[in-house]
Amino acid sequence: MADKITKDSLDSFVADLRATHGENLASVMIYGSAAAGDEMAQQFGLNVLVALHRITTEDLRLAQAPTREWQRLRQSLPVYFTLAELKDAADVFPIEFHQMERTRKVLYGTDPFETVQVSDINLRHQTEYELRGKLIQLRRSYIPASSSAAKLSALMSESLATFASLFRPVLILSGAEPPVAKQDAVRSTVRLLGLDGDPFEKIMNLRTADSASSLAEDEANELFASYLLQLERVIEAVDRMHEAGA
Repeated sequence: MADKITKDSLDSFVADLRATHGENLASVMIYGSAAAGDEMAQQFGLNVLVALHRITTEDLRLAQAPTREWQRLRQSLPVYFTLAELKDAADVFPIEFHQMERTRKVLYGTDPFETVQVSDINLRHQTEYELRGKLIQLRRSYIPASSSAAKLSALMSESLATFASLFRPVLILSGAEPPVAKQDAVRSTVRLLGLDGDPFEKIMNLRTADSASSLAEDEANELFASYLLQLERVIEAVDRMHEAGA
């Protein structure tokens, strides 16, 4: 898990980016649930977008210095775009751009999303693609984790944070306003699709040490089986949206 980022460390990172990129730096922003104060999401770090007027290999090479300390704090590398690319790519990254548009905080420069038109054209396709890909990976990860309650607890907790982000576009496709907090996005999806919410609630409680350590191996495997079944139901619902022409 990532370290909790203080305002001073974030300000220092932005200052380093400004010193590195100079006038080429158009904007620095954080986005996603963590940027909106979601504690569940903050455990996995901040998403940072750096917008430049132009990007060359030299610009990226120079970025090594300011990002080194950021990675030392166990934060992911920022995403680099040019301002022009942000406008052109809105139709191929609908999930990411919806997330950026709805939960963003500009730390430096202009707000690039004031002029970006977020497109829903490919939203259903990307949502199903991402859900199915994450489900396949989850099944693979279960194989080595299945003999350990601790490993299964960690796998379920970490994977639900990822799936919760993908539940937001499911809500958007259904005409609902997605909540900012991941826990609320999960609960809204459960209500919308008529899922069994019990596995999700139990997994969200696994973030506490007492809850995770209290699970026996057979209980962890039973919880995983229930969790997997509900995820499959979400994917089936998104697939039916394609049949309905969504």
